[in-house]
Amino acid sequence: MIWHEGRLAFERLLRRLNRRPASVEAEVRSSPAHFVAFDLLRIDGPKGEVARLPYRDRRARLEALFAEQQLQPPWTLCPMTLDRDEALSWMREWAPAGIEGIVAKRLSGTYASGTRGWAKIRVRHPSDAIVGAVTGHVHAPSSLLLGRLDAEGRLRYVGRTTPLPRELAAGVGALLQPRTGRHPWTGRRFSAGWGSTQTLDAQLVAPDLVVEVSADISLDAGGRWRHPVRLVRARPDLETSSVPTFG
Repeated sequence: MIWHEGRLAFERLLRRLNRRPASVEAEVRSSPAHFVAFDLLRIDGPKGEVARLPYRDRRARLEALFAEQQLQPPWTLCPMTLDRDEALSWMREWAPAGIEGIVAKRLSGTYASGTRGWAKIRVRHPSDAIVGAVTGHVHAPSSLLLGRLDAEGRLRYVGRTTPLPRELAAGVGALLQPRTGRHPWTGRRFSAGWGSTQTLDAQLVAPDLVVEVSADISLDAGGRWRHPVRLVRARPDLETSSVPTFG
């Protein structure tokens, strides 16, 4: 993980992938990465395999390893608690710093490679955005492509929704209008997802409908949502100027 200007900067970590060391040397000096250990699967020695042990035992060995080796940053031990209230307080207090949420594990659970043996609980909050395009039919959209106005009044893409339930899709579709004339996103292609080379078959709409969404706090460097957001409801009572500014 990388901290930059008091906030978790995941996008800076991504920029270092598949790049030559010389091209990131200055960035490494200005924003060094920390190795955060949250589990232990193997240690040195003939009995090094510990993945089959319950999580409570793996955690105890991980804490003992940090204590024995007196590990200091950039080696960092991820905090752990058995207190639900304390975990919830972490979610509230650390969200402004860019921490997405917490991971819940069974104390008796062993580590299963290739499967999810725990639950990730994300910090989510309500937010508003402008519908600029849809996938599917305009009046029965499968998902919404969302934007916000920048300081110059240009509509900038900020992310898309998860697939819409039929009832929500019908309600929003009844409020959408096909684009007329030139659209701010004319000619733009939208990626099907992070790391994907596929593009979405998007239908541009008149960018005048505001919607409320439930979003996590994962943003890229440009202020766009890294993960799809959930549509809560349409807000035809709001003007596009009331939506938070892009970035």
